[in-house]
Amino acid sequence: MSAAEAKKSDEKQTPPEKSTVILLFNIVADTTWRMFAPTFGGTALGLWAESTWHIAPWGGIVGLGIGILITAFLVRQLYKDAYKDNK
Repeated sequence: MSAAEAKKSDEKQTPPEKSTVILLFNIVADTTWRMFAPTFGGTALGLWAESTWHIAPWGGIVGLGIGILITAFLVRQLYKDAYKDNK
């Protein structure tokens, strides 16, 4: 391939709409939110249940467990959708 042909093929390529850094930041932020919110919310709900119904330590443990299960589901769904988009 000559230099002129290489230059023509480079000119035809359009730049991406978003930079790679912004795309990676969006993925990291989305994954962090999906991991933090349910875990924190489940634990907070469990601690509230402990103080309301005097069931320590089971409220916190169950709340944390439910939060982790929701987190696993949300992150799995995120990566399942990302894998499907790449096929």
